[in-house]
Order: sequence, then C-alpha cells, then structure tokens
Amino acid sequence: MKKAVLALTIAAAVAAGSGSMPVWNGNTQEITSKTYMPVSASKDKKKTEEKKTKNKNSSQSVLEQAKIMYAQYNYDEAIKLLKSQKDFEKNKDYMDIAAKCQVARAALVEYPIEKITHVFFHTLVKDTSKAFDGDSDSGGYNQVMTTIDEFNKIIQIMYDKGYVMVSPHDMATVNEDGSMSRGKIMLPKGKIPFVLSQDDVSYYHYMDGDGYASRLVLDENGEVKNEYIEDDGTVSVGNYDMVPLIDEFVKQHPDFSYHGRKGILAMTGYNGVLGYRTDIAYKTKENLQDNQREFLEKNPDFDYEADVAAAKKVADAMKANGWEFASHTWGHKNATDSSAEELKADNEKWEAYVAPILGKTDTIIFAFGADIGGWEGYSSDNPKFQYYKSRGYHYYCNVDSSQYFVQLSDQYLRQGRRNLDGYRMYYNPEMLSDLFDVSEVWDSSRPTPVPEM
Repeated sequence: MKKAVLALTIAAAVAAGSGSMPVWNGNTQEITSKTYMPVSASKDKKKTEEKKTKNKNSSQSVLEQAKIMYAQYNYDEAIKLLKSQKDFEKNKDYMDIAAKCQVARAALVEYPIEKITHVFFHTLVKDTSKAFDGDSDSGGYNQVMTTIDEFNKIIQIMYDKGYVMVSPHDMATVNEDGSMSRGKIMLPKGKIPFVLSQDDVSYYHYMDGDGYASRLVLDENGEVKNEYIEDDGTVSVGNYDMVPLIDEFVKQHPDFSYHGRKGILAMTGYNGVLGYRTDIAYKTKENLQDNQREFLEKNPDFDYEADVAAAKKVADAMKANGWEFASHTWGHKNATDSSAEELKADNEKWEAYVAPILGKTDTIIFAFGADIGGWEGYSSDNPKFQYYKSRGYHYYCNVDSSQYFVQLSDQYLRQGRRNLDGYRMYYNPEMLSDLFDVSEVWDSSRPTPVPEM
C-alpha cells in the first residue's frame, strides 16, 4: 500500500508536465513531548487551553491589531477599527496610523487576476537522511517533495521579490445566486500576489519513519505546530512543515500576507486529516487497508472520537489564523478518469467524514493534476461540473506548468498550479526563474540525478 499511495503522488507531478534579508531558519522553536497532551486531554485541560487562546486574542491591543492590518494592506479595516474607539480623536497613535492608512490606500494599484501565479508543495522533508536513504520510496520523494531548507529559502526569496499571499476568494467572489464576479486585489506598486497551497496534509501511514512530521498539533500556547517522532520514540513539537513555517514567517513579515491570508490545504480523507485517523474505517474497522489495520493493532487504545475532536480543534485554529481547506477528493481520485458517478460517491465520503472536521469548502484542488474538462473551459452540460457546482464548489484548481493559468466565468474560477519540487527544480529550473534561482535554494543532500517520471 505504501508504494501504491506514493505512486499517486508521483503521478500528480507527471500530470504537471510536472529588499534582501538573511534566510530565516524556521526550525528553531521546539519543545519536548512532555509539555504537550495531544489527544487524551481532559475537559478541564480543554477549558484551560480555550481560556488561554481567548486571553491571548484579547490581550492584543487595538493599536497592535491596526498596525498588522496596515502592514497587510487592509487599510479600510484598520481605519474602521481605529475610528470605532471612543478616544480616537484624542489618541495620537490612533490618529497617526489612520493617517498612514489613508496615504497608503491612495497609492494602491489593482493587480490583474489573470497574472496571478499559484504554487504548491507536498509534505516537506524534515530529515533528508531518511527520505533519501535509497530505499524503494526515496526516488519518489526526491521527485515530488521539497525539503524544509529549500522551502525556507524559496519563501524568503519570494518575499524579497515582493510576493504576497492572496486567496482565490480575493480573485473572484460568489454571488447569492451562485454566479461569480471578478474580485479586486489592491496592492502597492511592485507587490506581486500569488496563491500558495499544499497537497495531502494527512501524514499518510506510508510516510511513517521516512523523515516527515507525523501530524499538526496545538502547542501549550495554542499555536499550530508539528509533531515529529524521533528515532528513540520521543516526540518533538516544532516547525516541521508548511503551516507552522508560514505562520512563523508571517509573524516576522506580516506584509507577506494580503489581509491576513495564508495558504490552502488540499485534503483527502482515506487516512484521516492533519495526521489524525479520522476516517470512519478506523471506527467501524470495516474495509480496512493493510496499513490501517496495522495502525490499529499497534494502538489498541486508539480513541476515534478523541482524534476527531483534536483534529477539529487544530483545523479551527488554522482557519482563525488565515488558512483555508479544499477538497483533494476523499480517495485521491483521478477526476479525469473517474466517472461522474464515481466522483459523486467519493465526494459524499468527503462531505460525511472530512467536512465535519475541516468545515465545508467551495474549493476543489484536483489530485494527479487532473481536471474535469478541457482547457477551453467547463461546459454547462458537463456532468462532473454540474455535480460539483450543485454541491457548492466554485473554485477549481488543476496543475499547469505555465507561469499562470486563470480562467474566470460567471460560474467558476479556475486556476493552474505550479509544482515546486525536486523534479521541477532539477529538470526545468528555467520555468521557476520568475520565483527564484534554483541554484540558490537547491538542497545538496538530494541525490542526483533526480529520477525521471
């Protein structure tokens, strides 16, 4: 099963055609597992953590909130917040920030949505000695994964070039009748909006022991981090994948985010979500895959309901912090090869077992880089599109190797994504030159040549 699941990821890459600041190392904050109680937390512990989160949010002053809004180009909301304070006209700091917002707002320019690129990653490699150890899976990892070191350098370089994270929801809006209208992204001259996403953030069983994080968790401060299982079985908590790395980067560089936007996580469900074993098979023990059965045998005290509750808590914290979720289909389905009936059955599983945890989504990011229609667009008589549209999907993403592919109709927004992985960096570095110079980010621990698809 491990090889089969990895093959799905590799196939996605095949379908793809597959001011200056020092590079920030996001792996500096770690705590031991002794300070973290992930799943078996009591109700009292939950109340304490919720109280901490509430107090943390309330402790952020109005001025601090306004300064972040100002840094993230959200000038109207900053002014609105400041003017809502009773002492606005008597508070020099409030008046100063409001004035700065007015000046900055006047200098904004509209960025054409047709020229917005969308980049994506898979799970980041924490330990290259394990991921690239020469076993049967390391070649696939080398092709479609990106290391933490590469990711940090890519993000830093893109930031230095003026890139800013936006959402497809900024590019187009959904009207009450389900039709779509063009969005308006206003940024200072020289800033470049882009969309960021990550596939398969489920920490599949097949990745166990291969140098990847094991799941996303909330640390003692209520912040989203990763767990990582060390060789001796102890668990470290830190910034080991895209979500906490971006969160930490935005703390230091709030202007990397447009109105608080982060990235989109494209989620399957057959092994659960976010590293939690939340699919119904773990509860019913019916139709188990071999690795699911092995997991349950190794964990006889596994508490399904506790995993579901913990996953939902992490997802809620992420959404409150600017992250979005998209369907990647429940079973990592190839939407091109699957019939409308098969996609319907698959989506029903996503809605039944994933949406209650992550929330309903209006975005679908197709697995394998597949799609449900030709490049000319989705026709009204396309049964796959008809079904997805009827279920509230309005934003559709495939994989495309060009700098940008954006298609907006009165029924949907469609955007191509670019894979920033070992395969693309090794074989087509020139295709990424608008983003970064591959020679500046390449991780020397990668074996070369990277296997061809």
